[in-house]
Amino acid sequence: MEKSIARYIWTHTRAQQLWILLVVAVSMIPYFLSFDLPKQIVNGPIQGGGFDQPGATQTFMNINFDLPWIGNVALYDGMELTRMQMLFALSLVFLLLVIINGLFKFYINTFKGRLGERLLRRMRFELVDRILRFPPSQFKRMKGAEVSSMVKDEVEPLGGFTGDAFVQPALLGGQALTALFFIFMQNTWLGLIAAVMVAVQALIIPRMRRRLLVLGRERQITARELAGRVSEIVDGIGTIHAYDTSNYERADIASRLGLIFRIRYDLYQWKFLVKFINNFLAQLTPFLFYCIGGYLALQGRLDIGQLIAVISAYKDLPGPLKDLIDWDQTRQDVQVKYVQVVEQFSVDQTIDPAVQAIAIKNAGPLKHPLAAVNLSLADDSGAKLLERVSVQIHPGETVAIVGGAAGGGDMLAEAFARLVWPESGKVTLGGDDILELPESVTGRGISYVSADTYFFYGTLRDNLLYGLKHAPLKDAVYEGSRATHRKWQINEARLAGNPHHDVNSDWIDYEAANATNDSDLFAPVLSVLDTVQLSKDILDLALRTTVSPEDHPGLAEGIVEMRHALREELEEAGLSSLVMSFEPGAYNTEATVGENLLFGTATGPSFVGKAIGKNAYFRSVVGGTGLDHILFDMGYSIAENAVELFSDLPPDHPFFQQLTFMTADDIPTYQLLLQKHKGKGFDVASEDDRGAFIRLAFRYIEPRHRFGLLTEELMAKIIDVRRQFHDGMPQEMRDEIERYDPNHYNASASLMDNILFGRISHKHADGAKRIRTIVSSLLNTLGLLEQVLDIGLDFNLGAGGKRLTSVQRQKLNLARALVRRSDYYILNRPLPGLDHRLQDEIVRDVLKLVRRDGRDPAVVWVLSNTSLSSLFDRVLVFDRGMLVEEGTHAALVKNNGIFKELVSS
Repeated sequence: MEKSIARYIWTHTRAQQLWILLVVAVSMIPYFLSFDLPKQIVNGPIQGGGFDQPGATQTFMNINFDLPWIGNVALYDGMELTRMQMLFALSLVFLLLVIINGLFKFYINTFKGRLGERLLRRMRFELVDRILRFPPSQFKRMKGAEVSSMVKDEVEPLGGFTGDAFVQPALLGGQALTALFFIFMQNTWLGLIAAVMVAVQALIIPRMRRRLLVLGRERQITARELAGRVSEIVDGIGTIHAYDTSNYERADIASRLGLIFRIRYDLYQWKFLVKFINNFLAQLTPFLFYCIGGYLALQGRLDIGQLIAVISAYKDLPGPLKDLIDWDQTRQDVQVKYVQVVEQFSVDQTIDPAVQAIAIKNAGPLKHPLAAVNLSLADDSGAKLLERVSVQIHPGETVAIVGGAAGGGDMLAEAFARLVWPESGKVTLGGDDILELPESVTGRGISYVSADTYFFYGTLRDNLLYGLKHAPLKDAVYEGSRATHRKWQINEARLAGNPHHDVNSDWIDYEAANATNDSDLFAPVLSVLDTVQLSKDILDLALRTTVSPEDHPGLAEGIVEMRHALREELEEAGLSSLVMSFEPGAYNTEATVGENLLFGTATGPSFVGKAIGKNAYFRSVVGGTGLDHILFDMGYSIAENAVELFSDLPPDHPFFQQLTFMTADDIPTYQLLLQKHKGKGFDVASEDDRGAFIRLAFRYIEPRHRFGLLTEELMAKIIDVRRQFHDGMPQEMRDEIERYDPNHYNASASLMDNILFGRISHKHADGAKRIRTIVSSLLNTLGLLEQVLDIGLDFNLGAGGKRLTSVQRQKLNLARALVRRSDYYILNRPLPGLDHRLQDEIVRDVLKLVRRDGRDPAVVWVLSNTSLSSLFDRVLVFDRGMLVEEGTHAALVKNNGIFKELVSS
């Protein structure tokens, strides 16, 4: 990258800079005329100069000039105006010049802004482009938050300076020189005074501001380090909590903030000192003008119009001069920031842009061996990770790599994937150095998976198909205003030096996924999910999802049909008691008291959470029927039982897992409430205390908690109150609750709740597991499985995929590689979180999957479980960074070597 910000700007914006400089030069003409016009107005029509006689006139707008060899040229003879007419005419001309000067400023500033934003866009893209071309080792030495802070924040002023780099000194300098020249034309002495004061400001202020540059650079570095430290806290929050180091982190942050405060405070002090001196020098000049100019006017050596014109012209001199000094400080500050950014992004051995050039068509199958040739790898300290290893992986071969934790086999896998670069030797593909091959060849022909997982913020589907998005294969279609906007986007991207590929195009390489289009992509995806045993997890995610029928037409009817099919299935299997259905006019003993009373799903703010207890209508119904007194007494009894049974247990006791209406932390609170209300009743309790006891009753389930508090009379009472509640509900509230209806889909409930339309009985210990098995079977039978799994694929993974468990992330990471057809699969201990039985199943299934459709790719698998090496054609044994044994599983077992020790252990 260019070392000078000015040279970088000129290189990329030369034509635009020349144009705007020309506009600035032209704008000086009306700017100068606006200085001279006030003098003509004062000396002419106001003081009467040239209008000595009553009815005298003067010529207005007489435009003529002399040309060599041609003589006088008259463009317009003008018009004769009286004194009053001349006053208004000159005033209107002055107004016209104000408008013209304003339009010039508007155009220049708008042009500068657009120019700056384009270059800022170009610069940010170049920096991100360089990040994408950094060598792998660079990412071990840099913090993502610091780099992103530079791209986002630190280059922001650089873009703003782009438009000012050449235009601002030309514009401000031109305005200052124009004003100064005009003052000299009026009076030489006043011109000299103005020139001397300008020179003093130009010499003193920039020198004082050098300190500001140093402080500004320190502020920027400390702020960048703070961003990196905060990022570390976010990434390492689990470690901080696990080791009780949160106060150490607070101390560290406080120390950094104190340093930033000191720097910023010094910056403010020096900044306002410079501003004070600058303002003093700027106001000193008018003082001299009034004194000396007034003296010259009294002596008759300067007329009043000239003095007013000089003072008016000087009013426009300090502004441009101050801005010019500010521009110089900004130039130096921006240059410092630019150099810092360039230094951070100037990395040796960056990847050649040609290696990452976009390629629409695939290069075809890789039919040559993947080989390590005398390969040595080392870490940043120089310690050997792999030493002089030579091995070939042939197309169609399955190879297992085994060894200890530091054996070196995992480093060989990373070298095959271009994630580490050789210290000596090389990795070749058909004789070509793999680092020199285009990523469109290696990035599609070789799939790499390790235990390290990272997923981008977005849906599970987006991350699963991420490895298929190499190039825009089908352009998005735009019509009308969107097509016009797209043309504008393409043009702006070209002007900013950005690629104009449309992120909304279809980037998925369906052929690589063994599909032809999006409609038949699901089948190969499902086979991959089944192979890594992730489809059940995705199904569970889908069943816990709330789905709008409008987004998935036909699904609601299918779910209602499945609801009835589930009933029939349970009855045929003699398991009708496994699910207690919601029935109008009946109490569901497996549901809470609150669920039975509401008998629906709250959709509006009036009935969600604690709001229902404050809802005036709900309280009137419950209070009018006396149910509030009954629920209060019920809650009091629940609290008595819970405190008596659990008050002496430690908070981590497993009994609290069964206590759904109260937590261990609530026990002391209810102990105090029981003492407070002992022997008293509902009438003397406060609103908050009533609510505390009634909430306990709302969460009570008789078959689960078994306190014997739910009688037939109480259940009948609750059903009656439910009826009154729904029948008398005001019209404006009816849309805020969706009632249970056995023949209708409940859009505000999850898919599983819609399928069950009830609650699983607590009488069956394995009820939930049996229900999931039956539901999965019914979904498949009714043809809804694909649609429901599709909903699960829309699950948002959160930041870094952290909404999934670690095992789910490892499975998804493996599935992302398997969903595309590659010629080489490099699998570097991808499933360390799974037990050996699951690893065995998945390894076997993966080896079968990659052979689908008659394909025969090579598979290199660094195994955590050595016993699985019998499934592979060849085994490579590594120890201390060296390849110590090689051969078939059977042959290596016969040898009394390291492999036999690994197998036996």
